[in-house]
Amino acid sequence: MTSTDSAQKAPAKDPWDLPDVSGLVVGVLGGTGPQGKGLAYRLARAGQKVIIGSRATDRAQAAADELGHGVEGADNAETARRSDIVIVAVPWDGHGKTLESLRGELAGKLVVDCVNPLGFDKQGAYALKPEEGSAAEQAAALLPDSRVTAAFHHLSAVLLQDPEIAEIDTDVMVLGEERADVEIVQALAGRIPGMRGIFAGRLRNAHQVESLVANLISVNRRYKAHAGLRVTDV
Repeated sequence: MTSTDSAQKAPAKDPWDLPDVSGLVVGVLGGTGPQGKGLAYRLARAGQKVIIGSRATDRAQAAADELGHGVEGADNAETARRSDIVIVAVPWDGHGKTLESLRGELAGKLVVDCVNPLGFDKQGAYALKPEEGSAAEQAAALLPDSRVTAAFHHLSAVLLQDPEIAEIDTDVMVLGEERADVEIVQALAGRIPGMRGIFAGRLRNAHQVESLVANLISVNRRYKAHAGLRVTDV
């Protein structure tokens, strides 16, 4: 018997064995907008330390005071510096410029891009395709010293901000290059009651995940709903 035959194979890692992220500080760039504000509220309500970022400190602080739960407000640069995980929830038209201006502050940080490049016309929402392939890939190109992931694209800002709703019934598709980084983001999603983080591929697959929001907007308009996603059999 060869040494290879006799060697014990390491057991496969349980994909649901996720790290404890409860002590990490989460910054939300664009935290005064509907999606960013809703995410900040849900994470803070779950016990996470959250800092809201905005171009204007007073706007960030006003939003933080409104949310409560220990949320703080700061300008974008300070938010990036003080956070372990930085969620990017800025409007698509300001995405590249914002990230480029924060390259130094975001160096070494785990960045979670949740921006959906969309256009709108009389027929409704439609997906845009950035030159880099997706918003997440644009972020990775602009932030070479950061660990870029993508997640939180398909969440209803209305549900996130509604204090009467205890659980958000949805899965979060998480994309990234490094398993450890993806699992941190999955664990962060799992801090919100009713939510799961599901690995959905590398960043090269981010475009179709970002684009799917256009379909969900169509669903919501037709059925007067706040639709989310569930991944079956996992």
